[in-house]
This record gives sequence, C-alpha cells and structure tokens, in this order.
Amino acid sequence: MKKREEIFVSVIIAAAGRGTRMNSGINKQYIDICGVPVLARTIGIFQECKTVNEIIVVVNRDDIIYCKKNIVDEYKFTKVSQIIAGGDSRQKSVLNGLNAVNSNTEIVLIHDGARPFVKQEIIIESIDAAKKFGAACVAVPVKDTVKRAVVKDGQNFVVETIPRETLWLIQTPQAFRYSLIKQAHKKASEEGFEGTDDSILVERLGLPVKIVMGSYDNIKITTWEDLVIGEAILTKSELSLKG
Repeated sequence: MKKREEIFVSVIIAAAGRGTRMNSGINKQYIDICGVPVLARTIGIFQECKTVNEIIVVVNRDDIIYCKKNIVDEYKFTKVSQIIAGGDSRQKSVLNGLNAVNSNTEIVLIHDGARPFVKQEIIIESIDAAKKFGAACVAVPVKDTVKRAVVKDGQNFVVETIPRETLWLIQTPQAFRYSLIKQAHKKASEEGFEGTDDSILVERLGLPVKIVMGSYDNIKITTWEDLVIGEAILTKSELSLKG
C-alpha cells in the first residue's frame, strides 16, 4: 500500500458570528445539543482526525476567554493552537485565521463552527481534493425544483425553472492549498469584494473548485428548529452504532 503523503494541515473554525436568528442571550456556537456545546462537537471532529495538525478557532473578541475555559480547556482540545478574534465580517474573520496558521501549513480547511455533524471521511476527502486540485468545497445536490422569480406590482412571479441537475448546496469544510487561498483573499481585499464563502474567492481567480460529495446531515445550526434536527441526527447516529 502506498504511504500517505505527510503534509501539515491546518483547520480554521469560523465561530465569530452572533447568531442573532436564535434570539438568545448566548451565541449559537455555545448552545448545547444533547448536553454538549455545538462548538465543542465541531472542534471534536477535527481533534479526532489524524490528518489534521492544528486548529485555529476564530471567535468574537468578547468570547475568547469564555471559549478557552468552557470549550477548549473543558474538552481538552490539544490541537487548538490559538483562539483569535474575528473581524467585522466572516471573510475578514477567516483572513485573520489564515494569518495565524503555522508557517508549515500546506493545506488549510475552513469550517463553520455551527456545523457540528461533518463526517471524518468527508474531511479526509476534502484534504485529498485540495492536494490534487488546489481547491475543494463540500456540497450536496439540490433535491427540490428551483425556480427564478421576479417581482411585479409587489408580487413574485416565476420566470423560469432552473435545471436542478447542475445545482449544489454548498457546505463546509472548504479546503485549499494555503498559498492559493491567501492569494484569493488578497485579491478580494484589494478589490473590496465580499463573498458568501471562501471558494468564490478562488473562482474569481479563474481557477476550478472541486466538489466533494457532502451529507444532508451536515447542517448548520442557525435556528431553534435546527437544534431539534441536530438532536435527531445524533439519536440516529447513536442508534446506528448500537445496531
């Protein structure tokens, strides 16, 4: 069997959001799912991944001490090398993380702190795709029919049905060669461009981004309804392990 290429892999976990859609006094990343905070579950998956060397957690400046005490120290996450303050947008928060990674980093994964159900095999496949193609994003095919609409006289009207075979719902992690994602962020910063994810910054360089098949369980916790779904995912997972 061919020996796996040894490279230094860093993970940036973006957890600086306020989670205002929760209407809660606590940031969504620190809310418990089945007794464990969302962010702890997220970090734990990368902590256990043998191909990951370090984890950078990017949080709101006001949450740094809380995160260290109640998440990193409490759950003994030894791969977390730094907890740093985010910026005034997700993109700026990720850039802060990119500037903080180990000097040996070759591959970097960027993952949502509120997405605690990613599978180990998806992480590993993302790393391998980034090695081969330079950039990769996890996604799942769109299941529902998608239509484009326009507003006329204050009402929405369908103008076309878009073939769903070509449409994907983007998740995280997104994985990149470090030099490539730094170049993409530099260009975006110079041009004042704010993207909705990191892979779009690489797209703007005219380079391809490989799609890695994700999982419909890899949801992002943004509402109270998502917490209920998350509990169901955990229950299903525990039952499958027992079975």
